[in-house]
Amino acid sequence: MCCSSCKCQSALSLTTVVTCSTSITELLKPIIKSGCNVLLIQKSILRDAVNDLSLHYLSKKKIMVIKDIERTDIEFISSTLGCTPVASSEQFTADKLGEAQLVEEVGTPSGKIVKVTGVKHQGRTVTMLIRGSNRLVLDEAHRSIHDALCVIRSLVKQAYLIPGGGAPEMELSLRLGAYGDQLGGTTGYAIKGELCNAERHHPHKQIR
Repeated sequence: MCCSSCKCQSALSLTTVVTCSTSITELLKPIIKSGCNVLLIQKSILRDAVNDLSLHYLSKKKIMVIKDIERTDIEFISSTLGCTPVASSEQFTADKLGEAQLVEEVGTPSGKIVKVTGVKHQGRTVTMLIRGSNRLVLDEAHRSIHDALCVIRSLVKQAYLIPGGGAPEMELSLRLGAYGDQLGGTTGYAIKGELCNAERHHPHKQIR
């Protein structure tokens, strides 16, 4: 009786494994057929997006798997590599793939990163790798880069650039002085005496 029970349990386990293997094979068929050799998988918050058995089959087909990609990075990666995100394996076709010469795992002092080079249809994106001794330095560097990018963005949208250090106030003072000379009389004297002096004092206040 005990032996019979073990036989039934073994048969049930074998059936489960075969069924699971068949379903995974069916899911992977469109991926393999498309000619994909590097697979990027988004991180799932509910369950594992990929299991060991599927990784085994993909490894046998020499398909590199990069998993646990954050949802917020999907749009950036797609724009950079020129590929299209796919929600289901049934929609996985060759026209949605990107193309690159090399994908490799590179070691850094802070850990390993995946480096993609030779992208054929590269999007207009840039990756900056910031390094620092601690989190405070990294945050400060991130803020500085963000401020610099905001300045560039503003210049691209509206191409107006003026110098700092009180130069605009001094230029305005000179223009007001010239305008006061043209007017003459008490009005011109008031402009030259009051408004011009007020603008000239701004740079001194900024320096202090």
